[in-house]
Amino acid sequence: MKIQIFIDKNREEQVIVYAKERNELVEKIESLVKGDDKLIGFKEREMIPISQQEIYCFVAEENKIFAITENDSFQLKCRLYELEKQLPEDFIKINKSCIANLKKIKKFSAAFSGSLQVVFKNGRTDYVSRRNLKNVKERLGI
Repeated sequence: MKIQIFIDKNREEQVIVYAKERNELVEKIESLVKGDDKLIGFKEREMIPISQQEIYCFVAEENKIFAITENDSFQLKCRLYELEKQLPEDFIKINKSCIANLKKIKKFSAAFSGSLQVVFKNGRTDYVSRRNLKNVKERLGI
């Protein structure tokens, strides 16, 4: 891989990566450029930093936002729409109360009602709403 660095005080900083495929190196560069991907979760009066890569999904329940990991859930102090704006491309809104991490999805199953059921690697299930179905299919290349 080649690298070129140009110092110009008059231009906005940007990083452009040309790669043949998305791989571990590209993802490391992306995470380094984006900066800290940690969120602060709250559980039993404790503040716990959570890496976005650990998160399976974000859900809204009872007017609270939770980050769901493999074995736990943490309350966040933000709104779902705010999260949606700041999250990387690995995350996609599947219904009005859930943003899923595409890397943590085990499979999609067709449900009887014609919608898609999402099965996460930790066993949690949710559904893709009709409103978000087109966007999810486009992101998956279906």
